[in-house]
Amino acid sequence: MAPDQSKQTTVAVSFLLSDITDTYEKFVQQIACSLLTDGETAPFYNSLLAANIGSDYAPITGYQGNTKEASYAVGLQGIKESDVEKVTQIIDQTLEQVIQEGFDPTRIEAVLHSIELGQKHQTSNFGFHLAIGVSSPWNHDGDPVEMIKVNEMVERFRKDLAANPRFLQDRVQQNLKNNPHRLTLTMSPDAEYLAKQEAEEKERLGKKVAVLTDQDRKKIRDRGLKLLQKQMEQEDLSILPSLKVADIDKKVKKEIVEKSTLSGVPVQYSKQPTNGVTYFRMVASLPDLPDDVLPLVPLFCSVITSIGAGGHDYRWMSQQQELYTGGMSASTQVTSHHTQENHIQKGVTFSSYCLERNLNKLLELWTLVFNSPDFSDKDRLTTLIRMGASDLAASVPHSGHGYAMAHAAATLTPAAALTELFGGMTQVSLMKKIAEMPDLSQVVQQLQKIASAVLNKNNIRVAVNATPEAMPDTLKQVEAFVNALPGQPESKPVYEPGRAPKGEGACTQFELPFSVNYVGQSVPTVPYTHPDRPVLTVLGTLLSRMFLHREIREKGGAYGSGATGGDGVFTFFSYRDPQSTQTLKVFEDSVQWAVGNSFTDEELEQAKISVFQAIDKPVTPGSQGMRLFMDDLGDDLRQAYRDSLFAVSRDDIVRVAKTYLQDSSRPKGTCCLGPANPAFQGDSQWSVVKEQ
Repeated sequence: MAPDQSKQTTVAVSFLLSDITDTYEKFVQQIACSLLTDGETAPFYNSLLAANIGSDYAPITGYQGNTKEASYAVGLQGIKESDVEKVTQIIDQTLEQVIQEGFDPTRIEAVLHSIELGQKHQTSNFGFHLAIGVSSPWNHDGDPVEMIKVNEMVERFRKDLAANPRFLQDRVQQNLKNNPHRLTLTMSPDAEYLAKQEAEEKERLGKKVAVLTDQDRKKIRDRGLKLLQKQMEQEDLSILPSLKVADIDKKVKKEIVEKSTLSGVPVQYSKQPTNGVTYFRMVASLPDLPDDVLPLVPLFCSVITSIGAGGHDYRWMSQQQELYTGGMSASTQVTSHHTQENHIQKGVTFSSYCLERNLNKLLELWTLVFNSPDFSDKDRLTTLIRMGASDLAASVPHSGHGYAMAHAAATLTPAAALTELFGGMTQVSLMKKIAEMPDLSQVVQQLQKIASAVLNKNNIRVAVNATPEAMPDTLKQVEAFVNALPGQPESKPVYEPGRAPKGEGACTQFELPFSVNYVGQSVPTVPYTHPDRPVLTVLGTLLSRMFLHREIREKGGAYGSGATGGDGVFTFFSYRDPQSTQTLKVFEDSVQWAVGNSFTDEELEQAKISVFQAIDKPVTPGSQGMRLFMDDLGDDLRQAYRDSLFAVSRDDIVRVAKTYLQDSSRPKGTCCLGPANPAFQGDSQWSVVKEQ
């Protein structure tokens, strides 16, 4: 799936660093490693990526602090095999250059700013990440308390740097340039790899089987039967302490938001204890774009905050983002209406956050992006496109089930069709094709069309989360920002009828050089407010926990499996699955299991608890109100949905399983990503797409 078949080699150079229990030394090494590789102004970015030798950093690039002795690696993927030595020479030359010239003081401040912002920025799993961060050093007798004294380490670092301006350069020379504990690793593809692997496995298995006695064979068979019996046993969950559905709060936690209009633009704002951080988001609705332009919206999103703007090049923009923000990003937005079937919202979401004191800088940067994006740097676009294509190709084996699910649903609803176009295998193939283009002139023209359609205040809405004290000044700055945008606000509906897909379902296999499969199967269902939607949600969790896990993972050998009943489709999936046709049979069997009322009251109870666990997960102050802002799901709608979840009964589960999953007249989409499969190749219902 590489854009250039002649450039599929990866090379990385790794260096062994200090013991991770040395807290301050670890902190300094992390800063030095970040300065070397992170961001568009980093030395290795300029010497390796900007030179367009390869497609992206090697996957292991960066500081690794999970083992007793830390390591740092840097390298390239997507290079020619003949360029391995060239890359290693560039790495050595770059280190030498850093030792001689040092780091830009502005970049050092940017890293320290990111550390400060990282301490204040709240995530829903902050405690979990904190525990993970200290666990490795703690396991090796490090002091966990010292590891969280970040402010003290920052202050010590500033003093050391002031006392010795070559402080970081000396660390680079000692830890990297003069480090004898160095490993160079190269990896190149072999077209015969899977065949060789299969032959070797067959040979090894044959040797082991050849020496088995009859007694050995009987013992293995008896163990297998014993395992099967164990897998079929019902676990006695009554011996465990357990939460009950009756213990769960019946009421939704209301989201405290206010709404206003600033210069004609709708603004939602929420006063929250954000710890001195301001969260700024925008959604720009997508107008009807030509068919040749619409598929490029994800590419537009990936590059728009990474190119130059306002007469500044991309390096300046990147440095300003690092100095004053926690990042600026854009992404596609596709949502089904909560009530009107086949009505969708399509748009581009712009997300960012910063310290309160830097909001003016953040809005200045967004003003530059909206008013004067610069697509003229073809070399920069080439780099970004190659990196994007490489990242997408690399994501397929890691997220294959997501791609299979998206493609399975693509012919069933307008939202699913657009979701697949923007983030499915269609997008992977498109980016590969664009990365192979020798001339990007046409692509630039298409990106400029998207920019003209999106980067204005014609049909945009804004959301801001900030502290109560900062909110008045925040809204004034937002109004000034809105006034500086081009265009005139229009009052178009956010949700409009989507382009109807075929609605007939399809069976597709993407033939890939994998040793396992990723399977997805979808049927169309109903919108959020339909009475059956909560039942379908519980049904998906019930099938996942009580049937599919046992049959597909425990018996079938897959890494994972499940079913989900969201956003107008019900989808089955399996992940890293040695089976394919057998898994599709298990999907059918699971429906019969549900229709046959084969589950217990306790299993239904556990499924409901899992659903509530998902919808009641903590919402950070910076994300309060986003369900209303992004999906138009207010407190009343969420409360009605919650009430319906509590009321789901056994009869409801059986009824919706019959109505939506057992009914053979309903369209069904199926997709499998994996190795060549004769069962699909010989079936006229299946279309096989061969990917390289």
